[in-house]
Amino acid sequence: MGSKNHEVVPTALIAQIAQLRHGGSHKLVGDLAKNKLIARVQNAKYDGYRLTYGGYDYLALKTFVKRGSVYSVGNQIGVGKESDIYIVADEDENQYVLKLQRLGRVSFRTIKSKRDYLQKRKSASWMYMSRLAAMKEFAFMKVLHENGFPVPTPIDISRHCVVMELIDAFPLRQVDEVADPGKLYSDLMSLIVRLAQYGLIHGDFNEFNILIKPNGDPILIDFPQMVSTSHHNAEFYFNRDVECIRVFFKRRFGYESVLYPKFKLDVNREFDLDVQVAASGFSKSMQKELEEYQEEVKNEENDDDDDNDSIDEDDENEEDEQQSDIPSKTMTEEEKTQIRLLNLRLGNTESTDSESSEEAEEEESGDDSEEDDGPMVLNNREFKAYRDVKPTAPAGASRRKAPLNEESIKERVSRSLRSRANRENYRQSVRRNQTKGRGKRRDNEVIKASRSGSGGIF
Repeated sequence: MGSKNHEVVPTALIAQIAQLRHGGSHKLVGDLAKNKLIARVQNAKYDGYRLTYGGYDYLALKTFVKRGSVYSVGNQIGVGKESDIYIVADEDENQYVLKLQRLGRVSFRTIKSKRDYLQKRKSASWMYMSRLAAMKEFAFMKVLHENGFPVPTPIDISRHCVVMELIDAFPLRQVDEVADPGKLYSDLMSLIVRLAQYGLIHGDFNEFNILIKPNGDPILIDFPQMVSTSHHNAEFYFNRDVECIRVFFKRRFGYESVLYPKFKLDVNREFDLDVQVAASGFSKSMQKELEEYQEEVKNEENDDDDDNDSIDEDDENEEDEQQSDIPSKTMTEEEKTQIRLLNLRLGNTESTDSESSEEAEEEESGDDSEEDDGPMVLNNREFKAYRDVKPTAPAGASRRKAPLNEESIKERVSRSLRSRANRENYRQSVRRNQTKGRGKRRDNEVIKASRSGSGGIF
């Protein structure tokens, strides 16, 4: 009751509505908060609580139980960016699918303070948006099922939850091979055209929202993105659905066809299912509110991608600077001798640049002495063991860098560890700042909404 006019319900108002003795409401509120059905809002100017998704789920399930639609809840069979899917059953043990909308899970920044979202029901919080998404999905599913489209049978709806038929099928993204890719491709394209002829465009027609039954028939699911053919971007959404199917069939099944539908040529509107949906209770104003939310979600996702790209570029620049700071030292004779001894101990027989150049000079001088002095006098002491012989590098081979001594190796390792730690600290600081900014903006919106005291999510 309190959430009808407040996003954050004051504790005093909770006690007044509950009509309990002094202190009785505090204990009940504490138990609800302990079970995460409600949550206390931090940094608010008054003591208050808001409803959580857990509490919203409880209210919806309680309604389903009273209606007899749901008696038990089973395992979770799917999770999406903005929804959770469970198996449920009624008292007769008939299994169904329960879909819970989670629109606020993507980003809390999508509900912005451009206007008073709770005033006169113009728009609302993320829970209200979830309720709109559920209403839209149920309305479109019901209309499509009544007109013979391959969709699950809708059972019941309450708040942000939808109960529908459980179909024995697999998502198209999990199917690696089909008996006839051409027939399935034709069926899906015909389904897109048929939807458009009935005045609707799915808007998210891809392998994630298409189920394939054992006999190969497709089933269409997930309708919150669906729009009317009279939408100003209808042609864009139609062509995007077609292109998604073409790209997937080419990538997964190696099937590519030159025949595909076009919006201006193949779409002749014959029916007005979008009008029937509006008549069923999901009005155009609700559709507009939900579309505005979806556009804001896309913009926020693009902003997050840009922030991540900038962080990666900064890390790459830091690595380049640190590598450029490594000094190049000229090695002395003593250092060269130490490196040779170290290589002999480690069994490293690869020759360095300086050693190969010195050996080449020695060979050239040896050849000259042979020509001048005549026959060479052998000296067994100058012969080397096989493992000490330095193989000559082939012509055109890239020169290898001179190995470093132990101190320089330790220094380089420590420098790389420090740079890695600095990069990780930098990323954590950026994430903390982003999280703090989101929290501050969310709290400011909640405070503004609570001051107005109008609107709601019910």
